Amino acid sequence: KELQQKYQQQPYILELDVRNKEQVKKQLTSLPTEWQAIDVLVNNAGLALDTLPIQEGDVDHWETMIDTNIKGLLYVSRAILPGMLERQCGHVVNIGSIAGHSCYPNGNVYSATKYAVNALSKSMRLDMLGSPVRVTEIAPGAVETEFSEVRWNDKEKAKDFYKDFEPLIAEDIADAVLYCITRTSRVDIEELVIMPTMQASANHLFRGKKSS
Repeated sequence: KELQQKYQQQPYILELDVRNKEQVKKQLTSLPTEWQAIDVLVNNAGLALDTLPIQEGDVDHWETMIDTNIKGLLYVSRAILPGMLERQCGHVVNIGSIAGHSCYPNGNVYSATKYAVNALSKSMRLDMLGSPVRVTEIAPGAVETEFSEVRWNDKEKAKDFYKDFEPLIAEDIADAVLYCITRTSRVDIEELVIMPTMQASANHLFRGKKSS
């Protein structure tokens, strides 16, 4: 409702489990006529579960991460890209992670899924070469969302993770997406790594001082 009032546009909200191949195909191939020409796809569905060493890992958690972070991206992209190519217009933005560029202790399977997002983004770019369809990967560092709460299933633990540290916020990533998709058609920002000022790698965070 807030977006509708701000932009004077009627949004179309679709409940979708990206892990469900048949549901993705059915829902995205039966959109209302006015919503079928998708110009921008942001593959943002993703999660991490637990922080256990691989020898103690929960296999069900692994499967959920793989199904969501990799298969979900593939299913949705497969449904949307043909239309973009047919219309000769479109932009796919895959939300990766700094964990897909450098590993960290106990990040094993989550990190592997985000390395896959990085590889798929590069592969998509090659597949789209010769067409006007653009592909971008945005790889954030720590962002204060429900991500950590989902990971640990513990609100207090998630809150403590961000204590004495200034992470990115969702608006920072939304701003980056907007920047990438509004460049002139001759420009494709293939990869954008965004870090909090107080984070230097996947597991190097400085705590105790806020940036101004």
